[in-house]
Amino acid sequence: MNPLLKEIRHSPMLWLLAFVPVVFVAARLRPEAHTWLFVLSVLAIVPLAALLSHATESVAAKTGDAAGGLLNATLGNLTELVIALAALRAGEYTLVKASIAGAIVTNTLFMLGASFLLGGLKHRVQEYNRISARFQAGLLFLATIALLVPSMVAGADSGAQAVFVQQLSVGLAVLLIVGYGLGLLFSLKTHRAEFAGARHDEEGEAPWPIGLALATLAGVTVLVALVSEVFVESVQKAAEAFGMTQAFVGFIVVALVGGAAEMASAFSGARKNRLDLSVGIALGSASQIALFVAPVLVLLSYVIGPTPMDLQFWPGAVVMVLIATFTAAFITVGGRSAWFVGVLLLMVYLIFAMTLYLLPPRVQ
Repeated sequence: MNPLLKEIRHSPMLWLLAFVPVVFVAARLRPEAHTWLFVLSVLAIVPLAALLSHATESVAAKTGDAAGGLLNATLGNLTELVIALAALRAGEYTLVKASIAGAIVTNTLFMLGASFLLGGLKHRVQEYNRISARFQAGLLFLATIALLVPSMVAGADSGAQAVFVQQLSVGLAVLLIVGYGLGLLFSLKTHRAEFAGARHDEEGEAPWPIGLALATLAGVTVLVALVSEVFVESVQKAAEAFGMTQAFVGFIVVALVGGAAEMASAFSGARKNRLDLSVGIALGSASQIALFVAPVLVLLSYVIGPTPMDLQFWPGAVVMVLIATFTAAFITVGGRSAWFVGVLLLMVYLIFAMTLYLLPPRVQ
């Protein structure tokens, strides 16, 4: 426990851990104070994300950046999954679909762009495994096709019935899950050597013992899930108080808060010249949401949702995901990055955010 206590003492950001019990107490005593609960839950998620970041980096030091990035993406996406499940149970399919598309775009553009920017400002030029980046972009393109087809068929054929779209969505969900599993087999087993991280000269801080890192990962993941429940219950009312629409909340706010843990790890890795970890987290998380989380939510909607959910997204969301996928594939083709590359990605993300805030698309 000494490395953990030392980290908390010397990091002012981790002092915000005091807000974690405050959130639970406030949720019990003042459940109607949605705005305050929203603010407190965000303040509580930030230090938890920082702890998750440090623990994940310690595990990645033992397992390698490829497996470490996958581990961080999986644990980080737990927050998005908890938020989506809560909205799914309430029948808020608009929020669910917006959060799925928003998480893909946010991870692909904002997280990757900010990592390139922060790392480039410190190291000028950085290198990473372009094979891994192109592989993740390929998975994202597969998922984008699966999101595009139901919307395209329903839009082109006015006689297409809802039953057909639901049946198609279930079939696509199963295919995406199978594709994601085969992708893991390919990258972590049969062709593992091709996905090894690039060598970096810079040494970071000494990693935590693996036992402490794994225990911290487990404990912090549970706390993030619990705080996320409070966040979900308060975000809608708080959004109305702040003048934000449901589309903007799902696409931007939920995606940013839900990805806080992954972002902390990605940004820290970029600053330490471990860009393979940052790229693995950003693109790996986006492909995991598209090929695993979204299909699982479709299947779970038949169990916990008031009605089945399909993969028919509003056209604006599909276009944004498609543009984000093409942008990431184009940017990462060379395996080298500088700070202005990050600026370009962030500019595309800000265009989407501004559009949603000023003129939110209609969700079908």
